[in-house]
Amino acid sequence: MTTILTSKQEAEIATLLGEGKIGVLLTDTVYGVVCRAADTAAVQRLYALKDRENKPGTIIAASIEQLVGLGIKKRYLTSVEQYWPNPISIVIPLGFTLNYLHIGKGSIAVRVVADKKIAKLLQITGPLLTSSANTPGNPVATSVAEATDYFGDGVDFYVDGGEVHDRPSSTIIRIVDDAVEVLREGSVRVNEATGEIEDQ
Repeated sequence: MTTILTSKQEAEIATLLGEGKIGVLLTDTVYGVVCRAADTAAVQRLYALKDRENKPGTIIAASIEQLVGLGIKKRYLTSVEQYWPNPISIVIPLGFTLNYLHIGKGSIAVRVVADKKIAKLLQITGPLLTSSANTPGNPVATSVAEATDYFGDGVDFYVDGGEVHDRPSSTIIRIVDDAVEVLREGSVRVNEATGEIEDQ
């Protein structure tokens, strides 16, 4: 039976994730399906659930050190650390050893979160892989009820973070030869010409 938790039950959420479970929770942006990024089997299960054969999810972490611990080269992270913590996901190259995460793409979007509640959970669990809580062609779930309609017992637990509307996804950027390319404009505006974060 699928478990329903509240966002205050951090210890229980962390325990489930540590056991290799996958769940739906409100991230620093929108509701997402999540699992521990270091758990190969859980990652494969998440991708199968989302039918993501060639589209990697996003890795969220509490710090750059957590991302380095996962196996991402520090030089790629320190060159963009001025953008974090923020709801800005940055496409970073990954090596072959992390192929299970980038599923052959050679790169994945990562971010260090600013949201204190999610950061606190990440400090316990380590980096999480997340993918928006929706099925192909449908909008992202704005509540646990909607997420349940999408996934049912396909996930092990749901964390009720309330109903959220008009909550933007993260901004996604890529750095190419020191130039910033905005791949998706989200909750934070990044000026492509200057590479700077603009006032909201």
